[in-house]
Amino acid sequence: MIDQTGFKDRFIASLLALLTGVFGGHRFYLHGWRDPWAWVHGPLFLAGLYGLHRFVQNGQDDTLTWMLLGVFVAVVIAVVVQTLVIGLTSDEKWDARWNAANGRRSANGWGPVLVVIFALFMSVGSLTGGLAYVLQRFFGGA
Repeated sequence: MIDQTGFKDRFIASLLALLTGVFGGHRFYLHGWRDPWAWVHGPLFLAGLYGLHRFVQNGQDDTLTWMLLGVFVAVVIAVVVQTLVIGLTSDEKWDARWNAANGRRSANGWGPVLVVIFALFMSVGSLTGGLAYVLQRFFGGA
């Protein structure tokens, strides 16, 4: 059940999604400590990070490593999408969902949009770098 009594700020939620989303920080902020999806983010991200470690540091190129890398990528993509959805939601829709019971209204301005822009820059940079690395390995480069 969603706590409708506290004011939920869209800028804070989008910033938490960007900075702590892989550990579910934005979901803890929005849904509280009992949100099961918030608790899933961290372990999945750590499992994916272990796959990244196996791949980069140990040079392991096996099925488990690639499955864990897939988990890593899925968590990061999910967090970026959640950041975009939170940051691009209008104040009216945000307040209807999160602040209907408390009477306060949002006036976020450019804050969430700047978070979205930064998230997109990070995503494009990560995608380009990861793609270059994978293609280099696939086609027999260094």
